Amino acid sequence: MDELIQRFYAAFDRKDGDAMAACYAPDARFSDPVFGELRGAEPGAMWRMLTAQARDLSVELVEHATDPAAGTGDARWIARYTFTETGRPVVNDVRARFRFADGLIAEHDDAFSFHAWARQALGAPGLLLGWTPVLRASVRRRARGSLERFMTGDG
Repeated sequence: MDELIQRFYAAFDRKDGDAMAACYAPDARFSDPVFGELRGAEPGAMWRMLTAQARDLSVELVEHATDPAAGTGDARWIARYTFTETGRPVVNDVRARFRFADGLIAEHDDAFSFHAWARQALGAPGLLLGWTPVLRASVRRRARGSLERFMTGDG
């Protein structure tokens, strides 16, 4: 499990979405404040899409721990990148929680401040509206739409 977390974030830093996707169980569940809940092939497709779009992404695994007896783990990681929609720089400090099954990620929850992310990624609209459910729903609709287009080959 410890090696799986390290392999996952090393692949992320290399922008290797295929290697990231290979870390997930076929029926995996993922969630974060931008995409909401993803299941099955969706988490792997999301990482493939994000790493394919990334130009200046760097990912640092700051700390991680696993509990082999419980089949769980957690990590803190920092992503630095330019948000492609606005060209604005983002530094996102993320806390991840994992549940493992059969040597793969079965559940993965990323948590970060949506308001802090929106303020960086979207500028003034994020600063003013990043705390509102309306902006969060709008960002989630766009993110999910991008993922659906990517998965069908239209994006």
